[in-house]
Amino acid sequence: MKVRISVEEIRKYLEIETPEFPKYVSPLINLANQYAQGTRPRIVGQMSELIQQFTGKKMSEWEKWYLEQKPEAIKAATEKILKKLENFRDALDKTDESVVEQWVRDLVIVKTFIGLRFQEAILKKGADIKGTNYHLSNPEDEAKGIDGYIGDIPVSIKPHTYKVKAALPEHIAKKIIYYKKVDKGIEVDYGEIL
Repeated sequence: MKVRISVEEIRKYLEIETPEFPKYVSPLINLANQYAQGTRPRIVGQMSELIQQFTGKKMSEWEKWYLEQKPEAIKAATEKILKKLENFRDALDKTDESVVEQWVRDLVIVKTFIGLRFQEAILKKGADIKGTNYHLSNPEDEAKGIDGYIGDIPVSIKPHTYKVKAALPEHIAKKIIYYKKVDKGIEVDYGEIL
């Protein structure tokens, strides 16, 4: 028999008080902390190691022991997160309907288009590197698994995860260009055509 115990129940069983935060405050602080990195090991210590060193049993003992080990950690983390929240407040003051509309338009129109059409950018860049032309495939080529041509080389454009799917029954007898989405763009492997 499997039983799930919620965080709230764990807190209750261990007699640990659950703080009450106004609506949206906890996720906002969490987001600010992600940016500020206030609770990273260099600020608050490597928690998995510290908890192993702790020999007590009660929450109050842990708190006392931890604060003896890292007396400035809570304050340092709080200051980093508060600074980021001040940055958020400043950003919110600059955020009006036109800014939100511009953001939504960029997401819905531009990023959707880019996400669906980045294959052409991959072909163009490959053609630039090789000093040749490119063109997208026609429906007949697409049926053969060809996404486009760099010069006269037929290519298929696949996500990097395709490499691990080597056992797939599909066999592509053309050059494959692999890509991986990364922060602020894509990383493209033109190894098979260069």
